[in-house]
Amino acid sequence: MNSKYFTEEGLKKLKDELDHLERVERPSISKQIAEARDKGDLSENAEYDAAKEAQGMLELKISKLKDIISKARIIDESKMDSSKVYILSTVTIKNLKNNQQMKYTLVPEKEANIREGKLSVDSPIAKGLLGKAVGEQVEITVPAGKIQFEIVEITR
Repeated sequence: MNSKYFTEEGLKKLKDELDHLERVERPSISKQIAEARDKGDLSENAEYDAAKEAQGMLELKISKLKDIISKARIIDESKMDSSKVYILSTVTIKNLKNNQQMKYTLVPEKEANIREGKLSVDSPIAKGLLGKAVGEQVEITVPAGKIQFEIVEITR
């Protein structure tokens, strides 16, 4: 899945992060540079060098975020088939070896958060589930080996 696809919530988080970097972090680093410059000789001023490097890293991060946001596409859930597993599906799967059930929502890579049950659509488990329907069994290769899963439920 290409990382240019986002939910509305995910895109808002990126925009909020960009706003924070531009309105809070950028002025803070500019202030650090000015304070370091006021201390005199710039050729031997470690504080100035560190602040300039931090500024460069911040500007790179801002630039990358702006690029991602400019290319971002919102996923329209209303046009998605809910009979099969696709991005933004919430899937309940059962491990056929130990009968343990797990529930995951498949999301774009940048929105993944396993603690919240949000699994990257690019992960091995999600890739194995994509396009499958309730009742289907899949064998998925994970770092621990191959695991058999059955799709129990698909919701939106």
